[in-house]
Amino acid sequence: MTARKSIYETIGGVDKIDELVDRFYDLMALEPQFQGIRSMHPQDLSTSREKLKFFLTGWMGGPDIYSPKYGHPMLRARHLPFKIGVHERDQWLACMYRAMEDCGIEGNIAKQLEESFFNTANWMRNQAP
Repeated sequence: MTARKSIYETIGGVDKIDELVDRFYDLMALEPQFQGIRSMHPQDLSTSREKLKFFLTGWMGGPDIYSPKYGHPMLRARHLPFKIGVHERDQWLACMYRAMEDCGIEGNIAKQLEESFFNTANWMRNQAP
């Protein structure tokens, strides 16, 4: 019997997570259509990059490297200071989906990630539609 591979392993582990997160933040910083979500972040994105890399590593089934350094993710609580409505959710998703495409994450694994990202991003909304 073969053990089922995690999403983390399937996409390529830490190297692919690094590539995905770097592309995501590069797009956010460079593309005008993502300016709304970019403005919610600090000028220096290095800590944001690290936190998302660490979080996604565990979220996709890799080692838990986020919690030992930053504590429990508490995603919703950590994002409450920011006004997140449908528009911000959709900007975040569009940026992440484009980063996935640019990094060659496609097929069934992309569909699975897109659904998971949508569910998580939608749960983060704290503003009426």
